[in-house]
Amino acid sequence: MKKLFALLFISTISFAQNADRKFIKIEKLSSGFSIKVSDGNYLINFLNDKIIETSFTSNGEKNNKPSDAVVLKNKLKNISFKENKNAIECSSKSNNLKIVIQKSPFKISYLNNNVEIISEKSGYLKRKHIPLDNVKGNITADSTEVLQFNISSDEVLYGGGARALGMNRRGNKLALYNRAQYGYETRAELMNFCIPLALSSKLYAVHFDNEAIGYLDLDSKKDNTLEYETISGRKTYQVIVGNSWEDLVKNYTDLTGKQPLPPRWALGNFSSRFGYHTQEEVEKTIRKFEESKIPVDAIILDLYWFGKTVQGTMGNLEWDKDNFSNPDKMISDLNAKGVKTVLITEPFILTTSSKWQETVDKKVLATLKDGKPATWDFYFGNTGIVDVFKPEGKEWFWNVYKRLINQGVGGLWGDLGEPEVFPSYANTFSGTADEIHNVYGHNWAKLIADGYKKDFSNQRPFILMRSGYSGSQRFGMIPWSGDVSRSWGGLQSQMEIALQMGMQGMAYMHSDLGGFAGDYFDNELYLRWLQYGVFNPIFRPHAQEDVASEVAYKDVDTKEIARKAVELRYQLLPYNYNLAYENSTFGKPLMQPLFFNEPNNKELLSKADGYLWGNDFLVYPITEKGQTQKEVYFPKNSNWYDFYTGKKYDAGTTQKVELNKNNIPTFVRGNVFYPITKLVQNTNQYDNSDLDLHFYFEGKSSSEREFYFDDGKTPDNFIDAKNHEILNCSTELIKNQFFIRLESKTENQELLSKGKDGTIFIYKFENKPKNILINGNKVDYKYDLKTKSLEIKYNHTNYKTDITITL
Repeated sequence: MKKLFALLFISTISFAQNADRKFIKIEKLSSGFSIKVSDGNYLINFLNDKIIETSFTSNGEKNNKPSDAVVLKNKLKNISFKENKNAIECSSKSNNLKIVIQKSPFKISYLNNNVEIISEKSGYLKRKHIPLDNVKGNITADSTEVLQFNISSDEVLYGGGARALGMNRRGNKLALYNRAQYGYETRAELMNFCIPLALSSKLYAVHFDNEAIGYLDLDSKKDNTLEYETISGRKTYQVIVGNSWEDLVKNYTDLTGKQPLPPRWALGNFSSRFGYHTQEEVEKTIRKFEESKIPVDAIILDLYWFGKTVQGTMGNLEWDKDNFSNPDKMISDLNAKGVKTVLITEPFILTTSSKWQETVDKKVLATLKDGKPATWDFYFGNTGIVDVFKPEGKEWFWNVYKRLINQGVGGLWGDLGEPEVFPSYANTFSGTADEIHNVYGHNWAKLIADGYKKDFSNQRPFILMRSGYSGSQRFGMIPWSGDVSRSWGGLQSQMEIALQMGMQGMAYMHSDLGGFAGDYFDNELYLRWLQYGVFNPIFRPHAQEDVASEVAYKDVDTKEIARKAVELRYQLLPYNYNLAYENSTFGKPLMQPLFFNEPNNKELLSKADGYLWGNDFLVYPITEKGQTQKEVYFPKNSNWYDFYTGKKYDAGTTQKVELNKNNIPTFVRGNVFYPITKLVQNTNQYDNSDLDLHFYFEGKSSSEREFYFDDGKTPDNFIDAKNHEILNCSTELIKNQFFIRLESKTENQELLSKGKDGTIFIYKFENKPKNILINGNKVDYKYDLKTKSLEIKYNHTNYKTDITITL
């Protein structure tokens, strides 16, 4: 203990905090401690053995505003506490995560496994008259508040929300002010999701628990400094550590909340454009999908459902009966076909809209200081905005949604929720526009999620939104990357955005497949984007009207290639649904950077050109026109097999792969099962019992994978074993016998009795088996000597099915 304190004192003295800050006293608390210093007070708590929360309150200030981000309320008790004349050490029982306070010069350091990961530099400080010119126009503040830290010179930094900057975001000063960037391509410094979170390649993260606008500076001055700067609010941050990247993201989502399982139909194909003008157009489009036999699960209606024009009608939030004469019948007919209706809504109520006077009378709008509705001009017209923080505003907005859901609407789209324009002079129930700007979309999603729990508790919500904050995932928010350019540059930025957001808890980040902004017509771009979209959390082509986004409206050649992408999306439903389960249970991103597999491979830390789709698919999108070859790195620990041809690629190698127009480079991990299901027109026709299992045999001793099944629609099924089934698929090779076991974990007899029925495909099986037994009974099988592939029909209707293959 003395040795540790001595080392800390020697190694950190030159990086001490604010020289004027003096240690006065410490008070031990049940879950942490309080430190009185000359200019304020620190309150430090262990939220668990992987997360420490530190709050600073300056003298004369109260810090009682609740967090918008944090849901982890429990605090560890009986913390280990040691003190000598120079320092104080506090740690959890696991003794991995520690905080050390050096008394003089005063300094706070955080250690993981006895290695310092980060420390306060100046800690808390105030700056006078700092312009926030990159945040919003010419905003200035009388002063800003800063939290400043030392970081090491060799770590790669991620976080700050959705940006297009390059995977390694170190060296950037990131404005924290949610704002749309129309038509962006390869660089977008400020976008719709500004999350005050920094993650390090050293497997720790710092979350700044304050919603007000400001900056996150990831060492822009190149002096090994991490800095958070804000106009007001909480000076609270959490230091989070993990044993792996998966563990780190799990711990962060323990802090801010897990994403609930979306409805299964959300993993299907969407028909979407800006926009469908009439009821006839909607019905014609779905008929086109059916006639073409292209699967589709939902159709999204943009703003024409409530108005004939783009400008002047926002806020009507009622059907335009001239163009949608019988919406009840339209929605009912679509539901009968298994197609959900998703409607756009915006929080802006134009002064020309049919709802303006109602919202004024009911006092549900953001206001000026005198209490009158705040109004301003923007592209769509002169407007006010619903105060989603005010009880009356929440109730009014939810009643709009409640009416639509009762009408049969299956999903809700919240657009422009940054908010797109929100002047500083506007005031809400929870603070000024600048204080709550970044959590407007967050609280908008919350009111919808809360409404579903209250009034539609047996239905999983689908909440598509363009803007959010730390923890928005817990409301079921499905984020997308905004109005990306319909160009190769627009496609090139999407992997970084999705991967970064998955690391920050928002694992359903996806893009308008094909690109949104512009009338650039390029079928190759469209197909490459859709082929990438197969391995995205959401498969949703969307664009302006100039170029059709729907597969059903494409020319014959393009349609046939795109059809294959859509069909593969549906065949992967059991695999993809399991990824959704893992995300809701463990916080695990559906799309993972390659360094999740190899955290110590420095070559991978800044790359986003390829990624893992779950554990077992390796995907390399094609993002350049006319490309004929792609350089692919095959991660260590497993050999990889081309999903389409079966060609083997050795682990840890880099190879050039020849390209074709029908698909992008996609590979599966060897020696594990992956599931495929039968093709259906939509997920209403999907049956959990139809399951083929595929396996590349490598002669290894054992393997194991699990797959999750439920009804796809009831909330929280994963919590109770009576409402779901987990199928464990394991293998073991003992001498000349290869054993396969399928084992169901469930308390639902109906699910068990339906069982699983399909074919097990085993590839690279070098010799024809001597015999095959299922539960001790000899069965027939197919073996192709040329392709070295084995097919075994199976029917799993009990808790266990044992298959023995004698070599």
